[in-house]
Amino acid sequence: MKNTALTKIHESLGAKMVPFAGYNMPVSYEGVNAEHETVRNGVGVFDVSHMGEFLISGPTALDLIQKVTSNDASKLNPGKAQYSCMPNETGGVVDDLIVYKIKEEQYLLVVNASNIDKDWNHISKYNEVFKADIRNISEGYSLLAIQGPKAVEAMQSLTSIDLSAIKFYHFEVADFAGIDHVIISATGYTGSGGFEIYCKNEEVEQIWNKVFEAGSEFGIKPIGLAARDTLRLEMGYCLYGNDIDEKTSPIEAGLGWITKFNKDFVNSEALEKEKQHGPERQLIAFKLDERGIPRHGYDIVDGQGKTIGVVTSGTMSPSLGTGIGLGYVPVIFSDIGSKIHIQIRKNAIPATVVKLPFYKA
Repeated sequence: MKNTALTKIHESLGAKMVPFAGYNMPVSYEGVNAEHETVRNGVGVFDVSHMGEFLISGPTALDLIQKVTSNDASKLNPGKAQYSCMPNETGGVVDDLIVYKIKEEQYLLVVNASNIDKDWNHISKYNEVFKADIRNISEGYSLLAIQGPKAVEAMQSLTSIDLSAIKFYHFEVADFAGIDHVIISATGYTGSGGFEIYCKNEEVEQIWNKVFEAGSEFGIKPIGLAARDTLRLEMGYCLYGNDIDEKTSPIEAGLGWITKFNKDFVNSEALEKEKQHGPERQLIAFKLDERGIPRHGYDIVDGQGKTIGVVTSGTMSPSLGTGIGLGYVPVIFSDIGSKIHIQIRKNAIPATVVKLPFYKA
């Protein structure tokens, strides 16, 4: 089990630690609902240093990225980031990721912790043709997500740049918390605004301490992975391994918006046909009409009790006070307002298909 550079700090703060993607990670400090509320209304800090980072450089860096990712990375300028996915050869998804253009001929790919080795092997396979310089720098870097509506105000004193001027999915390489050349990215997995901070492992403890000093008057708190999951689910953000995987296509997962057919990428021909003809099943969002908590793996059934799909993510929404979830169903059940049922033990609880996001600030 690997540790992040901040594991001892989490333990000293009384965090409940759990194994996650091969790392010893904080799942909660004071409870999911309290931490969730901190991020929705104030500012909280996640240690997400388990995430993977690949640096891709050289004259063919863009060509390689264009081949392995579904979105159009040619649209990126230095200082801009892009959400994307890596399709596999059989209609599924290797991983979802963020692509950062650091400068001309240099990109940073940020991938899911559980997929680092798999992603590296997949990219390396296609790089045999392009021969770009690719480096796995995951082990040397830490990542903090400072999230919430008070994040800009709370963190402004730590940097010489204007944080409010960084647009969503843009970033600056600048000074932060006394450290030079830190990536300050206006991205996140919560839907409540804020930043993600990329730095070297040996710098992260200083940054963590200064972040909490600066944020003390704003009620800043450390936040665990459990609240990260409820926050992302309220926004309808996909979680790899649940809502997307090697057997789900980006089209049926509702990721057609990051699947651009103006270029040749892995399995693009088959995915374009799927988009033209329409997928047979669709990832839907639903709210329970009665009390209950939907969970990953629960059956989705029709009015006669016939199984029509499966819940891929589900929880009791802390913000809404109702059961919410995502799951795959045949397209005929996917229209907004459609009535379905979630099989919770012996009871088929009625639910309604709704439009994302569940939570609106």
